[in-house]
Amino acid sequence: MQKTGPRSGPFHSERGSAIAGVTLAVSVLAAVGFYVTPGSRGLAQRDAVRIEADAAAETALPSAALVRTPAIVSAPDATDVLAGGPPAPEFRVAEGSIVRGQSLAESLDREGVPASLVHVIASEMKPIFNFRYSRPGDAWRIMQRADGELVEFRYSPNPLESYHLVREGDRYVTRKWEAGREHRTARVASVVTSSLYESIAQLGEDPSLASDFADIFAWDVDFAHATQRGDEFSILYERIFRVPPHGEPVYEGPGRILAARYEGASGDHRAVYFEMEEGRGGYYRTDGTSVQRQFLKAPLSFRRISSHYTLARFHPILKVRRPHQGIDYAAAKGTPVWAIGDGKITHRGWKGGFGNLVTVRHSNGIESHYGHLSRFASNLRVGQWVSQKQVVGYVGSTGLSTGPHLCFRMTRNGKYVNPASLITPVGGEPIPSQLAGRFDQKRDELLAALDPKPLAVTNEAL
Repeated sequence: MQKTGPRSGPFHSERGSAIAGVTLAVSVLAAVGFYVTPGSRGLAQRDAVRIEADAAAETALPSAALVRTPAIVSAPDATDVLAGGPPAPEFRVAEGSIVRGQSLAESLDREGVPASLVHVIASEMKPIFNFRYSRPGDAWRIMQRADGELVEFRYSPNPLESYHLVREGDRYVTRKWEAGREHRTARVASVVTSSLYESIAQLGEDPSLASDFADIFAWDVDFAHATQRGDEFSILYERIFRVPPHGEPVYEGPGRILAARYEGASGDHRAVYFEMEEGRGGYYRTDGTSVQRQFLKAPLSFRRISSHYTLARFHPILKVRRPHQGIDYAAAKGTPVWAIGDGKITHRGWKGGFGNLVTVRHSNGIESHYGHLSRFASNLRVGQWVSQKQVVGYVGSTGLSTGPHLCFRMTRNGKYVNPASLITPVGGEPIPSQLAGRFDQKRDELLAALDPKPLAVTNEAL
C-alpha cells in the first residue's frame, strides 16, 4: 500500500589543494608518497614534502599483508554464451552503460529489467562490488531466460576488470575477473590549503582518490563545508598498473584505499580496510566499529542550512509562527539529492506545499522526506528499493518556496523527529569478538605503514 505521509497529519508547507609556496618538481618511476609533519599547525613549517619511492612503500609492510591481486577466474558457460555469438533462443541478453547522473537501477530499468531483479543483483554482488561506487562509463550485460530468471549479470568498470553474478542451481555465485594488472602499495599525505581534491591533485594523483577518501569518512566529516586550511590527511592505497604482454607496466590509477587518516576541526579520524572473509571487506575505525552508519550526515552537497529544526519558526510566506519540523538546505537548482540510507520509495509525486516530494521508508519505522524537488531521478517509482547515497531527485523550488532549496524531514512511526536525533555520531556494527585478534593485527600493520615514523619536514627522496 502506498504511503503518502506520516500518520500524524498532512505535511506542513515550508519555504524557505594546493600547498602554498611549494613546487613539486619530482619524477618517480613508480608509486610515490608525500607527507609532511603533523607537529606544528603553521603552514610555513609543513610546506616541504617527503617523497617515498614505490619500493620503499612496498617494504613498509610485508607485501602479503597489503597487496592482494585477485585471482584470474574464468566465467561459467553462461559467460561463454555472452562472449561469443548470439545467445540461444531461450536466452535474452541486454547490455548498456552508466551515464552521468544515472544509477545502475535506472540504467537497467531502461532495458526493461524489473526492480525486483535489480535488488537481487545489488544485494548478491555487494560483497564484491558496491554499486554506490558506480561511475559513468561502467558497462553491464545481463542474461535472462525467457521466463525472466537471471542466468548471469556482468559488470565491467573497465576493460580489464569485471564482476560476475551467476546462477548455479538454486543459488547465486559471485566472481571477480581481473587480468593483466599489478597492484602496488603507495602513500600520500599532506595538508589542505584550499580543498581536499585540489591538494591530492597537486600531489600528482587522480582526483578519484579524493572521492574514495571522502566516501570513507562521509559519516564523520562534511568535506563540502567542514574542510579547513591546515587540515591534515594521509592515505595508504593501491596503485594499479596495466601489464602489457611486452613492455613496462603502465599506471592506470588509484585502487583500493587500505588505510586513511584525516585530522581537522572535526577531530582525528582513522580507518582501515578489513575483510572478515575473502572478498567481503569494509572500513573500520581503530576501535573496530564500522565507519558506515545507517544514515548520512546530509542528503546533498549544500551551500548552507537556511532553516533548522524548530517548534517556533516565522514562516516567510504565511507570516505566522509555526513549527518547522525539518531542515532546509540551500543549494543551486539541479543539485542531486540522495537517499540518506537504504530503503523503499513510498511516495513520489506532488504533495501540497512541499511540491515534488520523495519519501523513503527505512528500517525501525523511520522515513525520510525530500521536498521542493525540481524533478525526480529518472524512472524512480513507488516500491523501488534505493541504496544509501542513490540519487532520488534534484533541488528545486516547487510548492510553497521562496527559492531553490531542499526541505528535508524525518519521521519515526509517523511522527516528526529532529533529524539530528537519528543521524548520530555512534559507530556502526563492530568487528565480531572472534575476529578481534586478527583485526587488531591487521589494523596495527596498516597504521604503521600509514604513518611509519614521526614525520619530519623534508623533501629528500628515499
